[in-house]
Amino acid sequence: MEKQYFVNNKSIIYTDEGQGQILVLLHGYLETKEVWTSFAKKLSKTFRVITIDLPGHGKSDVIADTHSMSLMAEIVNNLLQELKIDICTIIGHSMGGYVMLAFAHLFPQKLNRFVLFHSSIYADNNEKKKNRQREIEFIQQGRLDLIINTNLPNTFANGNLEKFSEKIEEQKLKAKANSPDGVCALLRGMMNRPDRQELIKGFEKPMLFIFGKKDNYIPIDTAEKMAKLNSKITLKWLDNSGHMGFVEEEEESLRILIGFINK
Repeated sequence: MEKQYFVNNKSIIYTDEGQGQILVLLHGYLETKEVWTSFAKKLSKTFRVITIDLPGHGKSDVIADTHSMSLMAEIVNNLLQELKIDICTIIGHSMGGYVMLAFAHLFPQKLNRFVLFHSSIYADNNEKKKNRQREIEFIQQGRLDLIINTNLPNTFANGNLEKFSEKIEEQKLKAKANSPDGVCALLRGMMNRPDRQELIKGFEKPMLFIFGKKDNYIPIDTAEKMAKLNSKITLKWLDNSGHMGFVEEEEESLRILIGFINK
């Protein structure tokens, strides 16, 4: 069941289900908390699972012209304070991973571990920044649909497009309900986020990095390079996934995640 809390009179929508160790699931760019629905339902049989519509996506309000990763990490922290949660595990998918890394920088004492799910610790290079600026311009021209129709299929492995065609169409519909201003605010936040290599090198708690071998966005060598920065990182691969392993290989993703948490 959806719940609501307010930050400076802005509404943030979330769910809170199950009992046990606390897991916070953060969705990616163009997604909403509903991308986790099946995954979160299964996790909530064993854990207390919180999902959030990050500001500007889903049913949560736009809160600024730029939604920096640090600003969104503070929103997550505000919710934890509201729920009187002192420590948790955060699982960040893609952009949600950027928010999680900002949270780890600002509030490391509130994490007992974290999971980077198809995400990156690196800042955007100049080419990526130009692409994000181009997306902002398209959206301001009323062409959010074009961005969604191009990007969302690419989040799945090329060989999985037919198998997950209904899921892709469902995600497109949900994405088209996002606020164009909110999507632009997040694009500005992503393109200006800092590099997090030093954070990863110095982080002293367990970290799990999950990547898909057929990801259209994160090459295998880039993922391996990230995972070598700290001996506390556990690297796991999903052989038949692109950028959406918790959908493309849900059961294997659950097995990896639960094994890491219970280790």
